[in-house]
Amino acid sequence: MILNYRVGDIVTLKKGHPCGENKWKILRTGVDIKLECLGCSRVVWLTRIEFEKRVRKIEVDGKFISIIHNVEVEK
Repeated sequence: MILNYRVGDIVTLKKGHPCGENKWKILRTGVDIKLECLGCSRVVWLTRIEFEKRVRKIEVDGKFISIIHNVEVEK
């Protein structure tokens, strides 16, 4: 399952930021994802692969919806 993240989306990650906030705003997408902490306005860059591993929920219409990661195991 591949989700398309857009600039302006609000997401939560697996671990919270040291400032105590766990909500992040997506500022840029592509090979790397640029995120801004909504608590302290710190900006961080994550590779798309690292972002996909860490993201847990996305805000849709004011409610956070859990993102289920489907991992396909090759046999």
